[in-house]
Order: sequence, then structure tokens, then C-alpha cells
Amino acid sequence: MKITKLETICLSRMHEPERQWITARYRTIKADCAIVVIHTDEGLTGIGEACAYGVPTIIADWVTWYSALLVGKDPSDPAIAPHPNDVDRKHDCAVAGIDCALWDLRGKIAGQRTSQLLAANPLDKVRIYASSGCRYDWRVNPHQLIEEAKEYIASGITAMKFRIGTEWSWDGVTVDRFLGLVRELAQEVHGRLELMLDGNQRLSVDEALVIAKELDRLGFSWFEEPIPQTDLAGYVRLNAAVDMPITGGEQFTTLQRFRPYIQQRAYDIVQPDAGVCGITEAMHIAEMAHEHGIELAPHSWHNGLMAMANGHLVAALPKPRMLEVCMIQGPLQWGILAAKPTIEDGHLLLPDAPGLGVEMAPNVAEKFPYIEGHYAVTVER
Repeated sequence: MKITKLETICLSRMHEPERQWITARYRTIKADCAIVVIHTDEGLTGIGEACAYGVPTIIADWVTWYSALLVGKDPSDPAIAPHPNDVDRKHDCAVAGIDCALWDLRGKIAGQRTSQLLAANPLDKVRIYASSGCRYDWRVNPHQLIEEAKEYIASGITAMKFRIGTEWSWDGVTVDRFLGLVRELAQEVHGRLELMLDGNQRLSVDEALVIAKELDRLGFSWFEEPIPQTDLAGYVRLNAAVDMPITGGEQFTTLQRFRPYIQQRAYDIVQPDAGVCGITEAMHIAEMAHEHGIELAPHSWHNGLMAMANGHLVAALPKPRMLEVCMIQGPLQWGILAAKPTIEDGHLLLPDAPGLGVEMAPNVAEKFPYIEGHYAVTVER
């Protein structure tokens, strides 16, 4: 079998006003997607979603560039996959899309799930957590966060990750005020919903320490990227200060970039994303992290095809935790697939089909034509 063609399908959907969401200073107005498709001379195709933070049109350009190296090659050969470099994120997202599409194709060739190619005894379902907490506004209704959490409980989801809300300086929000809301949330969902917090790198070390100690007391499962990712010493200090895991690394695309964070125990959980670094590199990161007693819970923010790649990654891990599922991406998220995978009792069931187990919906490019421009606009108050 030989590769005959690579293509990238760029997709978008504008959010209706009621679907738009704001966190920090940014209002998200549309959803984007980039799907890499690898064709072969025997009719099999592989599909992989590249993280849209890489910008779909730029991802498409990189995929076209790499086509010259892959066309004519055997897709089963692991040596043909290009490598991330952790220098150019747009490049690395494209490489990740190619890598995920190759793993989908290899599974179809072998007649096995991708996770079965990655591990001897993978899970056939993975626990998910609702990833959102991006819709509450400190000025309008901060308690929307609590109502949202109750909706997830009612739907059968057993874990949720939330963010720290709109820009604190707009409304005089302090650490104490924030923790007041956190305590209300924890009391409301106690015993019914596992909680995680994502700081989106917006806090100082001193602020993060106070928050981390309270989250630890409240039984949170982790505190994600509270401070700027480059502050390695700050992460080492935070992680040593609490029993609760400090996590991060969603932007990192190579094992080399993770090395100091693993060696110095800056994280207790690493969070690469198959849509950013590829399944191959994510597995390398997982293996080395495991050697150091560190777990992996992937970042997985965008659409359903990326969720499936990260789901197979989680299923193959030596100590599987949870799969992140974005709750605010809108109809594009699962509309790109011919059928939405089953989610029941808080778990994503991996389809009983080879590769990633899903196929693209027909006429997806006509249904979700690409819309130029950034996915978010800056808000001033």
C-alpha cells in the first residue's frame, strides 16, 4: 500500500450570540477545525484533526509542503512521519494532524483500534470530564458556574474543569472573592462531581500558592497551569507545596521540552495533546513521565476527531486518568463526524471499528465552510 495524496479540510462555524463565551479578555465568536486526510492506492484513508490553534490555512500549507515526502511511501512505516520541533506551533499542529491520520490509517490496515496498536491491553472506554467554566462573568452572574456544574451532574458526567473567569481587574476580583465562589461550588457538588481548575497561566506564584492550598483542602483533583509556563522554578515550588497535582504542558510538543518539568517534578501530571504534538510524541512523553512516577491526562479542547485521538491515547496509558471534552464548541464539534460516539455514564465508548473508529460526515466542507479570521475578539471594559 502506498500513500497517493494528502489534503487538509478547513472548517468553521460562527457561534450564535448566545453560544459566544468570554474568558479573561477574549470573546470567542467561532469554532474552527482542520482535518488532515491521507489517501492510499488501495482505497483506505486516514483522518486526523490538527489543533486549530495552529490556524487551519497555515496547517494546510504545511501539510502540502510535507506531501512531497509522504506520497509514494508505505503508511505503515513509522519512519515517514514528520516530527514536531517545539519552535513553530503552527508547524507542529500540522505535523500532529498528519501523525494522527497515519495512526488512524495504520489501525484500518491492521483491522484494529489505534489503541490496540499502542498498548497490549487498552481500555475500551475512557472516563471523560466536562471542560468549560468559561461562560461565567464576574460582573453579570458568577454563579452561572454553579448552575453549569449542576447541568453536568444531571447529564451523568462525573468530573468538571473550570477557569478563573473574566478579567479580574475589571470588577475588583481578588483571590479571596474567587475562593468564595470555589467554596460555594465545591459545597454544591460535593460527592457528585470531581473538580479541577485551570488558571490559564494568569496568576502570580503568590496568588497560585494561596489558591492551590485551598483547592488541596477542598479535594480538587488538580490545578492546571496557574502561572506562566516558562516559570519552571515557580512550578517546582507550587508542586512541592501541595499534595494535589499541579499540571501543565498543553503547548509543549516534544519530550525534550517536557524534560526539565519531568526531571524537576514541576508537574505531577503532564498534559500534551495529540492534536498539537501527535500520538507518537504523546506516547513518548507518557512513557518517560511514567518512568518518573508522573501521570498523563491530555489536553483535548477542540472537536470530536481530536477527542477520539486523545481518547485512544488515554486508553493505552499505563495509568489512564480522564479525557477532556470541550463543552462549548458548538455543533461543529461532533458535526464533523458521520456518527457521534457513544457517551454514557460519564465515559466515552471507543467504537468497535478499526483506527480511530470514526469517519467524516458527508459533505462536511459544504456544511461548515471555512471562515477567515481569528476565532476570538478582544473585549474592553
